[in-house]
Amino acid sequence: MTDIDDLVQRVAVRAAADNEDLPTPAGDARIAQAEAQLGFALHPLLARLYREVADGGFGPEYRLLPLIGPDRPDAGVVGEYLTRREASVAVAHPEWPAGVVPVLTWGCAMYAGVDCLSEDGQVLLFEPNAYGGGSWEQCWFLDSAGLAEWLETWLAGTGWFEEDACERDDVAEPEPWEQAGQRLSAGV
Repeated sequence: MTDIDDLVQRVAVRAAADNEDLPTPAGDARIAQAEAQLGFALHPLLARLYREVADGGFGPEYRLLPLIGPDRPDAGVVGEYLTRREASVAVAHPEWPAGVVPVLTWGCAMYAGVDCLSEDGQVLLFEPNAYGGGSWEQCWFLDSAGLAEWLETWLAGTGWFEEDACERDDVAEPEPWEQAGQRLSAGV
């Protein structure tokens, strides 16, 4: 069991060490604004990261997106989510499930997303380059069973996204997300 207070502190230390221009944390009002725009609460650990560490700018590779884009309303976690959800409403094959906020871009249109509707905040990988037409189900992968576990992987340098991952035998690759079809078709 991860001590969440300790985890948030270790993430804050790593974030500050990795980026001397770390954005200021998002305040309670900004988090409330984001949740009102999303229509649901952020996963509690994700909210703590934005509230106590920084408003994005830390984490693996390309780093977490800001909660609300500072320059463009369609940027950041909220803007990306709303744009993707809007494109998924009333279509035969929705692309983005409700409650999954994109928190980081991996490049090439790939995203890490946190399932705010799951108890542990599953971290999902959206890899649209796997799209072969029809359902987007095959584009969704379970990266980590929970946000705390995903952060621990980043802190330890043992994620599939690390530069030397292909040279190691102990790296867990994302697996197909079993709930993808159900969540995409249900709109939840």
